[in-house]
Amino acid sequence: MESRATTSLKTYWTTWGVLLVLTIVMLGLDQAPLPRLLFVAVMLVAMLTKAMLIAGVFMHLRAERVALVLMIVVGLFINGAILFGLIVPDAVRINEMGP
Repeated sequence: MESRATTSLKTYWTTWGVLLVLTIVMLGLDQAPLPRLLFVAVMLVAMLTKAMLIAGVFMHLRAERVALVLMIVVGLFINGAILFGLIVPDAVRINEMGP
């Protein structure tokens, strides 16, 4: 049984394998004829899953106090919301310009 302070080598390799499989699935889905909305939804779920695995295992957030984890997660969501708010108007404008 691993303690809260250490992570076993097996955990790192298992996580690496899961990340590899998710990446290969994402690359395969990029070539699949899926509706755009479904494609974006699946990619977002896969990316969030990968981010949680990386943060939990490689950044050792699984062993941290809930307050620290919440502070990091809320900060990331706020940062993402700000970037989304800054990027979307330009993306809409560029999309409306056409070819």
